[in-house]
Amino acid sequence: MYDLASKCSVLLAKDFVHSAFTVILNEETRNSRSLYVEMNQTVVTIYPQLKISKMYNLSFTEENCQVLDQSLENSTMNSRQGTNKIEVSDQNGVSVSCDFQYDLCTVTLSGWHHGVSAGLFGTNDNEAGNEWMVPNGSFTDNAKEFTQSWQVNKCSLVPKKEKPCPITAKQNICKAFFEEPHSLLR
Repeated sequence: MYDLASKCSVLLAKDFVHSAFTVILNEETRNSRSLYVEMNQTVVTIYPQLKISKMYNLSFTEENCQVLDQSLENSTMNSRQGTNKIEVSDQNGVSVSCDFQYDLCTVTLSGWHHGVSAGLFGTNDNEAGNEWMVPNGSFTDNAKEFTQSWQVNKCSLVPKKEKPCPITAKQNICKAFFEEPHSLLR
């Protein structure tokens, strides 16, 4: 786990072999972020702080914005939206879900996507030694260099003072996510 010091949009994961999916964390105004998810000519943009999402079909010449719970005709992407959660997936085993209550989003890939993706989320090939690969195929152990390498727009890193969290704060975060009875991650 690491903190992004970037005020830039960054590539989290992309299928570089079949171009089946792309997931980008976009920096929005007022320190908010959105999640851009592209699968099968369909884009879903999720705004976790606003608890809303928009869907676009890239095969149309004009941008066709629809609310997510209204499915696009002929779309090969499935979507579900609950009170505090949104989930989008395709038939090829790519799933992105966001839990607005916990401000937590997950990307899940089936075995068919083993070793074909790259980005800040790593290579998805179960090899710990190559998780910090940069776009040119080389490796780094520097978080700043790693983050900068996956930026998708021109911008600068905001200097961030690193201070270690007290052990109790880390324990409280873990407890909230993994031990509390109401947590979906328990």
